[in-house]
Amino acid sequence: MLRLPYFWDEAGYYIPSARDLLLTGSVIPTSPPSNAHPPLIMAFLAACWKIAGFSIPVTRVAMLLVASFALTGVFRLARTVANQQVAIAATLCTALYPVFFAQSTMALIDLGAAGLAFWGLESYLAGHLRAAVVWFSLAVLTKETAVLVPAALFAWEVVGPWANRWTGQDLNFRRIDAKSLGLLLPILFLCLWYGFHYWRTGYVFGNPEFFRYNVRATTSPLRILLAFATRLWQTIGYLHLWVLTLLMAWAMTRPPLRDGERERPRISVPVQLVFAVSILAFATALAVVGGAVLARYMLTAVPLVIILAVSTLWRRIRAWRLLIAAVCVAFVAGLFLNPPYGFSPEDNLAYADFVRMHVDAERFLEQRYPSARVLTAWPASDEITQPYLGYLNRPMRVVRIEDFTVEELMSAAELRSQFDVALVFSTKYEPPHPLLDRWPAWERLKARLFGYHRDLPPAVAAQLLDGRIVFTEARHGLWIAVIEIERIEEARR
Repeated sequence: MLRLPYFWDEAGYYIPSARDLLLTGSVIPTSPPSNAHPPLIMAFLAACWKIAGFSIPVTRVAMLLVASFALTGVFRLARTVANQQVAIAATLCTALYPVFFAQSTMALIDLGAAGLAFWGLESYLAGHLRAAVVWFSLAVLTKETAVLVPAALFAWEVVGPWANRWTGQDLNFRRIDAKSLGLLLPILFLCLWYGFHYWRTGYVFGNPEFFRYNVRATTSPLRILLAFATRLWQTIGYLHLWVLTLLMAWAMTRPPLRDGERERPRISVPVQLVFAVSILAFATALAVVGGAVLARYMLTAVPLVIILAVSTLWRRIRAWRLLIAAVCVAFVAGLFLNPPYGFSPEDNLAYADFVRMHVDAERFLEQRYPSARVLTAWPASDEITQPYLGYLNRPMRVVRIEDFTVEELMSAAELRSQFDVALVFSTKYEPPHPLLDRWPAWERLKARLFGYHRDLPPAVAAQLLDGRIVFTEARHGLWIAVIEIERIEEARR
């Protein structure tokens, strides 16, 4: 897996952006249109390439270092709020959770931002506010959504005294004071980055299409409600997280265990509320913005749930280690077994199937049709035109379409003279026995609010394009095919 070519958003944005930084020294990418994401991870990758060479294994090892740093933050945070036994178990569960594991080798920015946020939370809860501000500021310079954690903590310190009077309990972890204003510094750094980005590009929040997709197109109240429900599901149930959540709920019905004369302590209520406001901030904000409702965006919140659940099991269940082992088995199974609902292949090892199929199909194209014009969609359009992504040795000519729906392929069929072969593939995972997708109303709702579509299978696509399938491969609900158009013999001559 350390040699797998780059996948999806890696290939489409982050690797080209980091490569631009390596070649030009500019933190504003020039190859892809800028999405205004802060540059810290891209700068880290560029530095690693400068030291060890520009290669896929260097990238993968560099991101494993980032993942190790994040896991160290989970361990320190859990040890601070609970104890070392809970910390070890929570770190193990986090490492094996399918989304975290899959993301740990990918050149994306969410895991790095989450790791820095964990270090910041640990410093905050340990009473080291200055260190917390530093970590949070670095997290914000990794991804803009990391600003939600210090903003939520500051807001909680402000409203905490009213909550105390209303409940008659002391719910604050700390009282607001002049030092609390330091939690606003990450917001200032983010504003400075956006100001710099505007100065260089004329756009504050990224190129117009990026802003439209992630902000303007997400303001429907119904979409926000469904996205919020999805964010909660990704936080407590997604890819076998429900196993740990149900075990925690069952454990809550049991009395606390006693070690001698002492009852095993729980994570203090003020700390639990710090976790809760951080989780809620992410679930709420990312229900309002973000065109793609991806699970990786919740990587800052999920380990907090894992820490709370593991602590509950340790406190109330004598055989808690066996239950943690069962959770780990469930998480490992989730790496290999796709769920009975649509999900992003980047959330488990399905992404490796996707990449390997594209390598096979595109190298077949390169060997058999080196001079052909290829009809395809993104990300394959980048994979066969940018050899540094790891798929081909030489670039090929591309005629790009948006996807492989019947509308797009029918439009392409009218322009058959402009391409010689078609590379079609599944752009979304389709479960063989879906839970909800069998309802037409639900499918129409997803299409209207979340841009859902169905790709035509290879046989139908070949019929529409008046071609024949010369290569096909399928793995675990994903597929890819090469379709030869009748004129191909002339093109090859």
